[in-house]
Amino acid sequence: MLMERRVEAVVHCGDICKGKSVETLGAADVETYLVAGNMDRNVEALARAAERCGVRFCPICVEVPIGDGEHLIATHGDNQRLLDELAAGGQFRYICHGHTHRRRDERFGAVRVICPGSLYRPKAPPCRGGAVLETDSDTLQFIDLEGP
Repeated sequence: MLMERRVEAVVHCGDICKGKSVETLGAADVETYLVAGNMDRNVEALARAAERCGVRFCPICVEVPIGDGEHLIATHGDNQRLLDELAAGGQFRYICHGHTHRRRDERFGAVRVICPGSLYRPKAPPCRGGAVLETDSDTLQFIDLEGP
């Protein structure tokens, strides 16, 4: 699915939980960026797995280059104060987060805040999924995934 959509990077917004998940993402043959979530109990093990797999991992926030010297920033989203500061700061055009298990696409001036939903126990909509962001055209497509 990633290759047919010509995805250039994968951004995971936390609750990775296992090194095996990091290894699976690392095997995708696409730049991958991860942040830790509130369910990630062994951050050190996730960091070691990410290093072994060539995945960029940061416990709090990770910056993803999107061209022309700009970066998207991703964080888990369980720290509302941090999300508010990032949105108010205006340094990033895109802020991606997880945690809520609810899809979100909101603009605050020039800043777009996105939550792709959840692969595990999604809340709104009640289907597993993610999102594809095309930064050149500023378009976002939510993706529904089949299965448990």
